[in-house]
Amino acid sequence: MSVLELRVPSVGESITEVTLSQWLKPDGSFVRMDESLCEFESDKATLEFPAEASGKLIHVAREGDDLEIGALIAKLDTSVTESASTPTGTTSKMPAKESPEPQVLTSSSHAKDHPSPAAAKMMREQGLSTSDVIGTGKDGRITQQDVAKADQPASESARIPDPAPTPVKASAPSYFSRGEHREKMTRMRRTIAKRLVSAKNNTAMLTTFNEVDLSEIFALRKKHQDAFVKKYGIKLGFMSLFAKACAQALLDMPEVNARIDGDDLIYHDYADISIAISTPTGLVVPPVRNVESMALHEIELAIKDLAEKARTGKLSLEEMSGGTFTITNGGVFGSMMSTPIINEPQSAILGMHAIKERPVVVDGQIVIRPMMYLAMSYDHRVIDGSSSVTFLVKVKELLEDPVRFILGI
Repeated sequence: MSVLELRVPSVGESITEVTLSQWLKPDGSFVRMDESLCEFESDKATLEFPAEASGKLIHVAREGDDLEIGALIAKLDTSVTESASTPTGTTSKMPAKESPEPQVLTSSSHAKDHPSPAAAKMMREQGLSTSDVIGTGKDGRITQQDVAKADQPASESARIPDPAPTPVKASAPSYFSRGEHREKMTRMRRTIAKRLVSAKNNTAMLTTFNEVDLSEIFALRKKHQDAFVKKYGIKLGFMSLFAKACAQALLDMPEVNARIDGDDLIYHDYADISIAISTPTGLVVPPVRNVESMALHEIELAIKDLAEKARTGKLSLEEMSGGTFTITNGGVFGSMMSTPIINEPQSAILGMHAIKERPVVVDGQIVIRPMMYLAMSYDHRVIDGSSSVTFLVKVKELLEDPVRFILGI
């Protein structure tokens, strides 16, 4: 018997611990070299762990365990061949004359109808079981998109009428329930909580507010949207316009684009803007690099790519690192006003909010305009109050006259 020990690999310079979120291969199964055995959840991303050789898999760690780098995860009995391997706990009870064909565990046997970690969370929240969802991912894996489709109500024509209700004795309404349950926080949620508290405790954080009239942005998108989509295959959204305006303002005011390192201030002559993306496991802020040098369609495509990877758990550690400034858009959820928390070690974050038509005074006349409140939280150790206000006014002016930042003036 030849046993190979499988240990948690190094997954990043700053990561010392991971969580075993899900086994992809059952205990006692035969696995081939490079097949994915399990998924790890780190502070920043979900990673698959491949087999280092072929053999019989013996679980050591359990799902949900927190494991340090180098900790033992499983063992592989490399002396076992595929033809000699059978799934754990299975015995043949058929008569000898009806001997079944040898059962081979394929790479898709465990993945089929098995949800990814993010999909499993969605299923728990929506009260769905694996029988309610059809997996369309690799090897039949259930993805977030599959769960979303399963949660959509059926069309009226496809619905089966409910049987007549059976009279039952009156009972207490469900809203009098006092049930509760406990769930372990995911590693990402724990990391988010730790960093937010750190930002509140370790920075001199203030927030300044302004409002922006988006009439010109609306007119620009209405006039050129069709041509933009036809040429680049993607819509011109608000995020790229805001990112481009912020990038120009950051280069004009390098003190907002700086960070503290010990007793020094580090200034950046580029704008790597982190975009806050909501995922089923928490908020992530991957950066779009060198926004100051990108065209609007390039920014849109970069944001779309990062958002898709974030929501499917495919962001790499490199894609999650860095950033000199952050933009978060609570407006997509209906927020009218907020005080966003700084994304350390950055020194400032811009909060976008819902666009509402409101009466405003323009040239002495009351008119209805699409307005948005802007909020910028900043570290007062790095950025003076006057600088924060000036920066936000610059962003406001650029958005109210978008031709200026498109022309770079």
